[in-house]
Amino acid sequence: MSDTPAGKTLSIIGLGYVGLPLAVEFGKHYRTIGFDINAQRIAELQSGHDSTLEVSPEELAEARHLEYSSDPEALRAADIHIVTVPTPIDRHKRPDLTPLIRASETVGRILKPGDIVIYESTVYPGATEEDCVPVLERESGLRFNTDFFVGYSPERINPGDKEHRVTNILKVTSGSTPEVAKEVDALYASIIEAGTHLASSIRVAEAAKVIENTQRDVNIALINELALIFNRMGIDTLEVLEAAGTKWNFLPFRPGLVGGHCIGVDPYYLTHKAQEIGYHPQVILAGRHINDGMGSYVAEQVVKMMTQRRIHVVDSNILVLGLTFKENCPDLRNTRVVDIIAELESYHAHVDVHDPWVDPEEARAEYGISPVGELEEGRYDAIILAVGHRQFRETGIERLRALGRPGHVFYDVKSLFPREQVDARL
Repeated sequence: MSDTPAGKTLSIIGLGYVGLPLAVEFGKHYRTIGFDINAQRIAELQSGHDSTLEVSPEELAEARHLEYSSDPEALRAADIHIVTVPTPIDRHKRPDLTPLIRASETVGRILKPGDIVIYESTVYPGATEEDCVPVLERESGLRFNTDFFVGYSPERINPGDKEHRVTNILKVTSGSTPEVAKEVDALYASIIEAGTHLASSIRVAEAAKVIENTQRDVNIALINELALIFNRMGIDTLEVLEAAGTKWNFLPFRPGLVGGHCIGVDPYYLTHKAQEIGYHPQVILAGRHINDGMGSYVAEQVVKMMTQRRIHVVDSNILVLGLTFKENCPDLRNTRVVDIIAELESYHAHVDVHDPWVDPEEARAEYGISPVGELEEGRYDAIILAVGHRQFRETGIERLRALGRPGHVFYDVKSLFPREQVDARL
């Protein structure tokens, strides 16, 4: 088996935030088949538009060897299949491998001898070989590591980040045999300018991915807990962090809502596997508990401030600015802003949501939320800036506060504005 990817045809299964940028980069060099079960998504990309805003029309046009299809039969032309489907959690916070298993079934049906299947989706250690490979064998009738091979190269896409892109983020790679590992590594090395790191096994690569975001989650949980403590002490958390940050090795984490497809999800994959093998994680789950409770905490703080100002919460009008899970990005996956909204609505408040980045149809489909477009001045009893979109910063605090009634509460979750210009911040 050659150590170079020359002459190979690739398929990318799943053209979302992870799969599309990867398909575009590979499509500049190799024949690449971009596959997605969503025919509307395929039509959109064929027209030269990406609704996730991760890839510009100019970048799409540069991928001269990239073709799109929602027909699984088109995958038969590929020799290397890269699976980039989501790996969410269910309502009980357990790993939901349904998209991954279904993608494996699709690939398994068209798998031929000599093919390589590479997974990029975040999973717990062992999932590729224990959960996906048996599906590939069952659907194809082929034997693992004899007729076909697998690899794992965890995605490191940061939605909305125009500085850290596919090609300038170092890529971890692995394969099911030493020879395949070298081929997988060579394939990615041909497009990744930042270089690659070849892990000794697939399980090591899987574990490396899942702890990247677990580490961030635990660190943010610490800062969130500090914010809870400092708030009770009447101390501004951001001022404390700025002071502590003058020490060279102090890590620059900030308090906030922890959502999205990675940080708010990946730790549950690791804790699930840990519990499966008889170990009950304590620090990781404690961090998850703190972070999952921050939306309710923000809502409770706003209600408390409204009550102190003798503003009736029942039937009040409250505006939430921002719905996406992070700033300057249309990604709604696992956004924890919905926790703020749900808590406020439990008090029978009327909550309006405004987000210039959100597709209203997607918000309605995912969360039953209909964002408002035009905002009326002097309407709101409380305003919560939940996501730090650049549009809100550009609008300015004066115009945003003009949306509130006299004596309204303005709560700045993201510390987008100076302390003296808002009533409270996280």
